[in-house]
Amino acid sequence: MKELIEDSQIMTRIRERDQMALEQLYDRYERVVYSFAYRIVNDAMAAEEVVQELFLRIWNYGERYEANQGKLTTWMFVITRNIAVDMLRRKSVRDKDAPIETEVLQQFTDETADTAQEVERRAESEEMKQALNVLSVDQKHVIELIYYQGLTQQEVAEKHGIPLGTVKSRVRLAMKQLKRRLTDAGRREHVHE
Repeated sequence: MKELIEDSQIMTRIRERDQMALEQLYDRYERVVYSFAYRIVNDAMAAEEVVQELFLRIWNYGERYEANQGKLTTWMFVITRNIAVDMLRRKSVRDKDAPIETEVLQQFTDETADTAQEVERRAESEEMKQALNVLSVDQKHVIELIYYQGLTQQEVAEKHGIPLGTVKSRVRLAMKQLKRRLTDAGRREHVHE
């Protein structure tokens, strides 16, 4: 628990533009983030670029992290994965190779996670799949494009001919439903413990 508090305090200092806090965060997580990125991109230089981009985003958008929504490392790994997947997509387009399959990208898990964490992650993944099933077809489609395929809201709007405002609306409503569904699931879990 102490580490969570420290991470939270570091993020608060980063939001206040404290460069020493960013260095502290970098020292703490650079190696594990690099290992994770390397397993996805399979290239040392590309993995370094992913790490640098992650910490640049943390510096520029640190206010997006909310401690009450989960562990800092989880947030960091999601961003790292998105950066790495984007890099692979760009490389795939440049190389004219076959596109990277989502299933291949999803096989990368955090090596630092122990068995209990892996079981918890799979249970959460199953809860998320069930929660996604309550969304409308349009909401589910937009969520999948953004969160599983790594597209931005603007890219979804352009590629699928949907007005940007509609995309934003669908995401907002979907996230609201997912939050409610997952919060209810969490309450039921605590009742059964």
